[in-house]
This record gives sequence, structure tokens and C-alpha cells, in this order.
Amino acid sequence: MIGKKIKAYLNEKGIKQTYLAKETGLSDSAVSDICNSDRKIDCVEYYKICRALDVPMSFFFEGIEEEE
Repeated sequence: MIGKKIKAYLNEKGIKQTYLAKETGLSDSAVSDICNSDRKIDCVEYYKICRALDVPMSFFFEGIEEEE
């Protein structure tokens, strides 16, 4: 769920997954897997992604309660 929100944000802002990988130090495949919900994201990765995108840690959790 978080991965899909990250992917939607990237698409909305025109940010490439390769840019996110470079900024976070994650591999391209790790970012792709996270964005496609093929694997879980750990808290350190999530922190790095939020920092790279300059969004608060709560950003991708907003509205999750309503979706579940």
C-alpha cells in the first residue's frame, strides 16, 4: 500500500524511480520492487525515501485508515 502511494507520488511529480534510487542509495530494483509492492519497505528505507522526496514521514500514511 505504501509502495503504491510512493509510486503515485513519483508519477504525479514527474520523478523517476532511478532518481529516487540515486538519492536514497537504494538499488534501482529495490525502488522498483517497493513501488510495485513486490516487497515490503523497512523503516530505514522509508525514512530515506521521505527525506529524498522532502515530505514528512507521515505523508504516505495519510488516508490509509479510510482505505483499509
